[in-house]
Amino acid sequence: MVQERTHQASTYALSEDQEQFRAAVRQMAEERIAPYADRVDADATFPWDGFKAAVDMELPALGVPVEYGGAGADHVTQAIMVEELARVCASTSVTLIISRLGMVPIMNWGSEELKRRYVPRVASGEVQASYCLSEADAGSDVAAMRCRARRDGDSYVLSGSKYWITNAGVSDTYTVFATTDPDARHRGISCFLVEADWGVRVAKLESKMGLRGSPTGEIVLDDVRVPLVNRIGEEGQGFTIAMHTLDRSRPIIGAQAVGIAQGALDRAVGYMRERKAFGEAIAEFQGLRFMVADMAMRIEAARTLVYRACSIIDAGDPNGELTMVGAMAKCLASDTAMSVTTDAVQLLGGYGYTKDFPVERYMRDAKITQIYEGTNQIQRVVIAKRLLG
Repeated sequence: MVQERTHQASTYALSEDQEQFRAAVRQMAEERIAPYADRVDADATFPWDGFKAAVDMELPALGVPVEYGGAGADHVTQAIMVEELARVCASTSVTLIISRLGMVPIMNWGSEELKRRYVPRVASGEVQASYCLSEADAGSDVAAMRCRARRDGDSYVLSGSKYWITNAGVSDTYTVFATTDPDARHRGISCFLVEADWGVRVAKLESKMGLRGSPTGEIVLDDVRVPLVNRIGEEGQGFTIAMHTLDRSRPIIGAQAVGIAQGALDRAVGYMRERKAFGEAIAEFQGLRFMVADMAMRIEAARTLVYRACSIIDAGDPNGELTMVGAMAKCLASDTAMSVTTDAVQLLGGYGYTKDFPVERYMRDAKITQIYEGTNQIQRVVIAKRLLG
């Protein structure tokens, strides 16, 4: 088993099962998610049809250990799932990504009681989760957070606001990072699992350029009482938990970016085969063919780096390279998504600039992948620090 994993980690060739899984997810996504993608974007409504289709295929359980009701799939397989969903609807892909992100701290740092109580319900699709790290003045600078958690007997009282929260108002649970010792900066941050009906209030939902079917907003905690048993890890471990989690989620954002780019390329290629100019399909024009070739090369390079980062997670990061490789994967894939979707709009000409074709939606959706879970400027800081100290 170890030898097989090492071989896969060095070649990144997908197994037959993974190829079949990709085909099955692609078929489901084309049949049950793609037909609603434009409407979800136009109306800025949560993609319930897409989420239900994912639940019917048991996709929320994919990355959950078997003992907690999941499939125990490796991270490369999880990346394939996100890629194929994002290829038709980035908003739907986020519904799977964010619940996974909200549960990773519990699966890796939580008590057995927390795991048994919450993880199986997320795996079944009964419950959705959010990850609450950012604040108005604490985005890239996590240690500047002001949300406070005060110990009171056998519980904590949480007070403060969290910004840019994906799934705000939809999620049933919120994984909240708050400071238990404001003077200690990052060493004073702790992590808590907060149920929505304990008093989590949505103060505002953003009107966004892209990912319009995925609600993003500000949540407010006004003296919300959280049982001691709902603390994830030890007091003061929150910063470590947050960074550990982001290292393992950034490659998945990379997979989302790859899926968006692939979807845009596929739509552009289909258009080029049908669109005629000067008496022939524009797919025959060498200048445009070179653009498509460059787009495909960039996508494949990004995909390979994403799979490498995922294989490092599956191997347990034996060489301590996940932080850097994960940052590289997220950064390259999201930059690729932005460049490929921009080129896709160009290939469609005036039609690409209209909402009659989906490539403008792909372009708008691609932009956020350069921003969330660490901007690409922060990713470059991480990479350079690993190389230069």
